[in-house]
Amino acid sequence: MTLEDLRVFVAVCRAGSLSSVARDLGCTQSAVSQHVKRLERETGVALLERQPRGVALTQAGRILEAAAAEGISGLDLAVRQLRDLVDGHSGHVRVATGATTVRHFMSDAVVTFRRRHPKVNLEFRTVSSGRGTFDALADGTLDLAWITVGSPVRGIEQRTVAALPWLLAVRADDPLAGRPDLDPADLRDVRLIRLPPNSTSAVHLDAACAELGVRLTYDPSVADWDTALLLAELGVGRAVVPAVPGLPVPGEGDLRLVPLPGLRPLPVGWAVRRWDALSPPARAFASTVAEFRAAG
Repeated sequence: MTLEDLRVFVAVCRAGSLSSVARDLGCTQSAVSQHVKRLERETGVALLERQPRGVALTQAGRILEAAAAEGISGLDLAVRQLRDLVDGHSGHVRVATGATTVRHFMSDAVVTFRRRHPKVNLEFRTVSSGRGTFDALADGTLDLAWITVGSPVRGIEQRTVAALPWLLAVRADDPLAGRPDLDPADLRDVRLIRLPPNSTSAVHLDAACAELGVRLTYDPSVADWDTALLLAELGVGRAVVPAVPGLPVPGEGDLRLVPLPGLRPLPVGWAVRRWDALSPPARAFASTVAEFRAAG
């Protein structure tokens, strides 16, 4: 049994497919299968069940996957921390986020962090899904992820940094633009631009409305908050968006933002594998972002 056997096994468990792991590693499916077979010979039990589409973990496989994933991420973390000790204040901080998040939540913090820690390399990575983000944190591929805080995830710690009130974004000539605020019940007959339906923020918004007996109706769907704001400014539709930092100044331009104080705010913040295991540079970056959000 080798560390590489365990790494490949964990990758197969997460992908549910030998062939997809082979493509990622640039090797044959037979080579991936050999890693798994070695582990099965060593343990004396079947770890995977072959199915028409991919593979599934046996009970023994689930036990080994949980232990292997934890051990590998711990070893990877130790190696990075040892490198940080050798390098002094240098190192890497790998953050899962997108351009919208950096613009609204981190721009000032990034500038300050670079000034305070000029030798640390900041890497911003886009991950296609929340599940993928949590997997990358668990296996040590990422240090930090900026997320919409949601339900607990096994092996991941979440920490709220800010709670964002909701706003209705409309064009300045919209009949609702002059209202000082709106009750969520006022949105019952309003068709809205939809945030991605599978996003945590969209789920949170629907749940916050459901608590008040309000069900929203939607027209177009967009990929991010900035696009929703742009469409509202163009008069294409109305959008319920969180009060992210850096929004237009109320009363200026063609966009109006009407508060929705009755809706439960949207919690955003950090996700990590373990706070006490973060490298010093990663902890410093998380703290710098939180520092500016608290000031804001």
